[in-house]
Amino acid sequence: MTPKTTRKIALITGVSRLKGIGRAICVELAKKEFDLFFTYWTPYDKQMPWSVDDNEPSLIQEEIQKIGVRCEKMEVDLSKDSATETLLAAVNQKLGSPHVLINNATFSTNSTIKSLTGSTLDDHYKINIKATTLLTLAFINQFKYSQFGRIINITSGQSLGPMPDEIAYAITKGAMETFTKTIAQTIASKGITINAVNPGPNDTGWMDEKLQMQLLKRFPMKRLGTPKDTAKLIGFLTSEDGEWVTGQIIHSEGGFIR
Repeated sequence: MTPKTTRKIALITGVSRLKGIGRAICVELAKKEFDLFFTYWTPYDKQMPWSVDDNEPSLIQEEIQKIGVRCEKMEVDLSKDSATETLLAAVNQKLGSPHVLINNATFSTNSTIKSLTGSTLDDHYKINIKATTLLTLAFINQFKYSQFGRIINITSGQSLGPMPDEIAYAITKGAMETFTKTIAQTIASKGITINAVNPGPNDTGWMDEKLQMQLLKRFPMKRLGTPKDTAKLIGFLTSEDGEWVTGQIIHSEGGFIR
């Protein structure tokens, strides 16, 4: 393994579940010899149908450490105004200044024309737009290197088709695609790329068997997308080979038919 003083450092938000995309990203980057710092917020996952066990973040940390890199974690509510400053201070103290930021944390609940409320919009806005934007800007402003900066935002293909049952989610996640394109040229001179990745329907434990069968028919490769598929793409984008790709919205969906 590369000596710890020369490894690159990645910050990944929203890593709480063993079946999640966040965990797969951590494993992929650890195998590429990144030191890792990840965040999680179990109160959110516990109110979702998939839920989460209290020990899952610790199990993920142990798995990463066994690969042979440093790994730190922090439970943080990213909707709080102080979260960005607190988080980056912790990363710098425990590991050093990060080279890579993966904005994987999200807030998602069903909302329709009839059910959408102001408070629901606020809940989505605080995480999907405000927290992601402020953390990204803070990462850029504290970036201490001349090259190899990487920012990746996880989206969900809002620009490809309607999501009438998830209006608040679609609006706020769609904004991150615009944000990604908007700042790409500005930060390129700093040696930082920024891209958004849409994993498509991904089997992270939220699908029941009926939904799996429905979606399977729409994948020409005859299988569902997995967290590992997403992690492999992010592994490329965070590598030296990915330095010429920026300002892109990459739909990694295995040819999913909408």
